[in-house]
Amino acid sequence: MALRNALRYFPPEIQKKLALEFAEELRLYGHIYMYRFCPDIEMRAYPIGEYPCKTKSAAAIMLMIMNNLDPSVAQFPQELVTYGGNGQVFSNWAQFWLVMHYLSEMTEEQTLVMYSGHPLGLFPSHQRAPRLIITNGMVIPNYSSRDEYEKMFALGVTMYGQMTAGSYCYIGPQGIVHGTVLTVLNAGRRYLRAEELAGKVFVTSGLGGMSGAQAKAAVIAGCVGIIAEVDEAALLKRHKQGWLMEISNNLDHCIARLREARKNKIALSLGYHGNVVDLWERLVYELETTGELLVDLGSDQTSCHNPFNGGYYPVQLGFEEGKLLLSSNPGKFRTLVQESLKRHVAAINKLADKGMFFWDYGNAFLLEAQRAGADVAKKGANKTEFRYPSYVQHIMGDIFSLGFGPFRWVCTSGDPQDLATTDSIAMSVLEDSIRQGVSTSVKQQYHDNIRWIREAGRHSLVVGSQARILYSDQKGRVSIAVAINRAISEGKIKAPVVLSRDHHDVSGTDSPFRETSNIYDGSAFCADMAVQNFVGDAFRGATWVALHNGGGVGWGEVINGGFGLVLDGSKEAEERAKMMLSWDVSNGVARRCWSGNAFAYETICQAMKENGKLRVTLPHKVVDENILEQAVQ
Repeated sequence: MALRNALRYFPPEIQKKLALEFAEELRLYGHIYMYRFCPDIEMRAYPIGEYPCKTKSAAAIMLMIMNNLDPSVAQFPQELVTYGGNGQVFSNWAQFWLVMHYLSEMTEEQTLVMYSGHPLGLFPSHQRAPRLIITNGMVIPNYSSRDEYEKMFALGVTMYGQMTAGSYCYIGPQGIVHGTVLTVLNAGRRYLRAEELAGKVFVTSGLGGMSGAQAKAAVIAGCVGIIAEVDEAALLKRHKQGWLMEISNNLDHCIARLREARKNKIALSLGYHGNVVDLWERLVYELETTGELLVDLGSDQTSCHNPFNGGYYPVQLGFEEGKLLLSSNPGKFRTLVQESLKRHVAAINKLADKGMFFWDYGNAFLLEAQRAGADVAKKGANKTEFRYPSYVQHIMGDIFSLGFGPFRWVCTSGDPQDLATTDSIAMSVLEDSIRQGVSTSVKQQYHDNIRWIREAGRHSLVVGSQARILYSDQKGRVSIAVAINRAISEGKIKAPVVLSRDHHDVSGTDSPFRETSNIYDGSAFCADMAVQNFVGDAFRGATWVALHNGGGVGWGEVINGGFGLVLDGSKEAEERAKMMLSWDVSNGVARRCWSGNAFAYETICQAMKENGKLRVTLPHKVVDENILEQAVQ
């Protein structure tokens, strides 16, 4: 069936030759990638004017697709994987060529429909409709297990789009650098009561597609970052990019550098070439032999959403040994991963008991550790809570509830000067908002993001397309979009700008162990918000929309939605931005407000004051706990 499904893309006269080739790929890789059709062109985001098209919207989508597959951006571009180990743009290379062809032929009265990587075709539409509708992994719930996914992916009928891989909106690791900077800064405020992190030590793991951002984020935040990575190629890639300052495979050297940087309060990113379990256990040894706790903050960014297929390597084996075992005996590999997770957690627990603060970074680390039998239980907790909080529960959740989230834009001219202009526009908008008066909590977030834009320019964070990210609320996103659109109209920016966001946002994702882990009214496992976000963005002016099963925490664990919106300087683009971006944020704020979140309640009330057209049914701000207690008794 897999062969039949692959061959239907091709005319009968060449199917016989391709069948043998594809059968061999299936035998070797468990999937038909159609490597014969891998493009021999340089894969990158070309200036928008170089794409053959009938509409700039289609050209913008082509640019974003090629950026997602740029080898400097993508984790495994030959497998069409952008990040996360298996987050794909398409399922095979024939789909790439078909989609690019359809986009080159598309008019403003057509919509391209995508079924899990498969282009269904161009269909009649209208100018205000999306030019592209993407769904990935929309499997009937009873069949949305990992085992079923492996079968359906092998057949070529479904695909794991992660978040911004399958929606063509990835901007390289800059996006997660920014999110990690904000997370570490706010972790310092919450756990260490510190506004400055000089001399504080952050230990974590992973330097791949998304996790590769951690080294640069640690330095921007001003702390000492020690990041373990088993794959030397990933270490060398980040070091070559200048994101990782030093590399060592010697734990004695790592501990010595940690002590030196900590004492002298030097910002440092040090990559340890080895297994993070060895690093954590060495830190336990230092604590037990010297009495010195050398780490203040800890987390993990291995691809634990995919732990038994290379997302997490067991400490009992070296990297090459692990790869061989994964191929020859996946059952044994799985057992070793679970044993490793238990050791991993045991070491963290010992350090946490002495004052180190650990959080789950939404990569399913604690979920998979629990499934492996590790000691991560929290007494009296609900299904979304563990011994350690997720970063959404303790750090970013309140920021989401204020409407802040990862707002992005891409300058399609490819000119760094256009990016510098948009940076200046964004800073001016946020500074003007502060002068006009905002709440203390909102003001702090604006200041953090103004600082971020200044630092981003200094730290050469652009990889691939000329893109920028910042966290902003509804008011800020709309104001920045309008200002950029007017700058395009006035010729200050030379070409259209694509707006998007990470799906990891206030409104885009229903993920009970991450984005909605701080929803406590019992609806954390409901996916209404993400679906409503996808549908609402579609009819409010988005250029394209995407809805996925699976994301950062794994297949079957989350539903998430994303969008792309092209600003071309027109009045219509401004109206689309105002309408669509407002819904894209307020949908999530209202959901959080209804679940009882005080920050969201405050945000909605303020929005109602500012916009007389907004009508929201608010819950009671305070539920009398005495009434509840009496009723329960």
